[in-house]
Amino acid sequence: MPEKPPPAEPIRVSVPDSNQRKRQQRELYLALFGFIAVVVLAWVQLNFLQVDSYVFFALYNLNFILLLVVLLLVARNVVKLVLERRRKVIGVRLRTRLVLAFVSLSLVPTVLLFVISLIFVRTSVDYWFQGQVEKSLEQALNVGQSFYSSAQDRLEQRGSFLLYQIRDRQMAWGGRNMNAFLDEKRLEYNLGLVGVLSTQLREQNWNADEDWAKVWPELRSEMNLESLLENPRILSAIHPGPEFDLVVGILPVDDGRTGYLVLGDSLGEGLLFKLRQIVRGVDEYKKLQTLKYPLKVTLYLVLGLITLLIILAAIWFGFRLAKELSAPVHALALGTQRISEGDLAFRLHDDAKDELGMLVQSFNHMVQDLEANRAKLTKANLRLEEQNQELETRGRYMEAVLDNITSGVVSIGADGRVTTVNKAAEAILNFDSRQILGKTPNQFLHQDYLVMLQGVAKHLQTHPQAKWQRQLDLRVDKREIKLLVNIVHLQDQGGIIAVFEDVTELEKMHRLAAWKDVARRIAHEIKNPLTPIKLSAQRLERKFSSQVDDRTVFSQCTRIITRQVEHLQRMVQEFSSFAKLPEVRLAEGELEPDLEEIVDMFRTSHVGIQWHLEIATPIPPLKFDPEALRRVWINLMTNAVEALDEQPHPEVVIQAAYLPENQTVVVKFADNGLGLNQVEDIQSIFEPYFSRKKGGTGLGLTIAKSIVGEHRGTILVRKNKPVGCVFEVVLPA
Repeated sequence: MPEKPPPAEPIRVSVPDSNQRKRQQRELYLALFGFIAVVVLAWVQLNFLQVDSYVFFALYNLNFILLLVVLLLVARNVVKLVLERRRKVIGVRLRTRLVLAFVSLSLVPTVLLFVISLIFVRTSVDYWFQGQVEKSLEQALNVGQSFYSSAQDRLEQRGSFLLYQIRDRQMAWGGRNMNAFLDEKRLEYNLGLVGVLSTQLREQNWNADEDWAKVWPELRSEMNLESLLENPRILSAIHPGPEFDLVVGILPVDDGRTGYLVLGDSLGEGLLFKLRQIVRGVDEYKKLQTLKYPLKVTLYLVLGLITLLIILAAIWFGFRLAKELSAPVHALALGTQRISEGDLAFRLHDDAKDELGMLVQSFNHMVQDLEANRAKLTKANLRLEEQNQELETRGRYMEAVLDNITSGVVSIGADGRVTTVNKAAEAILNFDSRQILGKTPNQFLHQDYLVMLQGVAKHLQTHPQAKWQRQLDLRVDKREIKLLVNIVHLQDQGGIIAVFEDVTELEKMHRLAAWKDVARRIAHEIKNPLTPIKLSAQRLERKFSSQVDDRTVFSQCTRIITRQVEHLQRMVQEFSSFAKLPEVRLAEGELEPDLEEIVDMFRTSHVGIQWHLEIATPIPPLKFDPEALRRVWINLMTNAVEALDEQPHPEVVIQAAYLPENQTVVVKFADNGLGLNQVEDIQSIFEPYFSRKKGGTGLGLTIAKSIVGEHRGTILVRKNKPVGCVFEVVLPA
């Protein structure tokens, strides 16, 4: 039995215990710390940190986290209050009214202060961000950009004038005269660079001072001159030089088909750097201006956090006070709820000596009595569970036994319905147990078997200690099977149980053993006198054939005697072979050469028959007795030849294949001969002395089946379509 659980910690009604007091103190300290931290961090943010500072946002997030802590404390109490109201706990209405009173007292002044602070923040931020500063910065930026634009325009005008002069003087593009002309104009216009780019953008007639010669490779890579090959256009750029800012312009000549004219000039020192500073200042001011509304929102949020903190603190204080006032009623309600949930191990504790204390003591006595009664019920339930588990274990064991035994088991309950059918019964009778479970025998049994079953039931009712045993012959799927049936009466539960075994193969084995013994005795008794009879007939033929009057009749009689003796000798030989088959000696070898050799032999000896050997897949080496299997192949092919007698188009197909999924080799012998007439022929064809051939002994297929069985294989026969029959030999690979 399980150990008795220790009693639960008693619930205090009026005075909190030490653990509860510590928990309340922790909550109070945590709330005060959160309130002070939020106020201090908000003051630091507004007085010492920039609005775009990472520290500002980090402290703001910290404020938010602290507020979440306080909010969590309040939310926990709110959720508890809501759940208690839904459960209609006694005292929850009083607690709700107290909380609402504290919230109402703190809400009005807090909201008023919040609205005034919002107006002050909005006015201050709008004063910080006026439009005059932005306009001044944008005008300075426009002046700088206009200066550089005019410098680029001057280069473009000079380049156009130079191209006009080159065309007017009819100078050869890229010639020496042009080089001197360009150098002259560079000095005349006080330019740092004047040169020509070919159509492949190679420098020609290049005239540049030292500074331009150094900076040109960097300018060339920055300007992406290769784009001119696809889109010839005027290209210009500004680059900060070591001492002066540099401006360069490239003009296409004849839309780039002739080349490009390059001009470079220098500007004042540091102008580009100052212009970039102006641009950066404008961007930073615009970026700061975009933070105008986020700053307002941030300040609003800080004020909102403080306001919300005050409201939450009031709510939390209301919860604490309401809890202290409604603790006794809540404790009794909680105790009642825990009783309804089945928890009888707890007790209420109250130090008061008034009527409430008497009520608590009565409540504890009631819970104690309930706990004692439940302990008794628990012991009884444990005993029942142990018995049920034992019964389930036995049931599973019996089910496993029924599923694994080879005998079929079918039981019928006292109400006449089938209750149990094991797997062996399904396999023997070839049916699905779901078709008969829960049904009466009238619904699925034939009338003959139903009458027999009714007689068995009456016999067992009158003789409950007796056992009914019979051997029955049944037809299942067009085949005859023999069952050894035992039926007994179930005395405790009522009903009957039938246990049966398929003894068809066992009976065949007994019959085969008996036939072997008969064959051995017949061979032994007949073999000895046959040779003297044959020799005596031959001696009579030689000695007295010339002395008798009717020599022809005498010779015919002696020949008949000789022939019949030879026939009897062949039968004796087959009897001997059947009675004592040689031991099979398994050795690994190839199956295909033996099949090919035997098929070739039959092709030669039976020319009128079409022989086809088909080997679908490579057959792995097998362990078999070559001589024994040759005897099987020859017997099956001989039977096929005899079955094809007088057929218009005789044909025999031999197929051999390896089945890797079953790890077996299948050899089929199919003919289009007379075939098998009845189902009984298929069932009895491997029986000793069964033969439909004139003069046949009926031992050939029996010997073949024995040989295949020694190889742990099987041999089957079925009808061929449209005519003939098929013998199938299955050997393990």
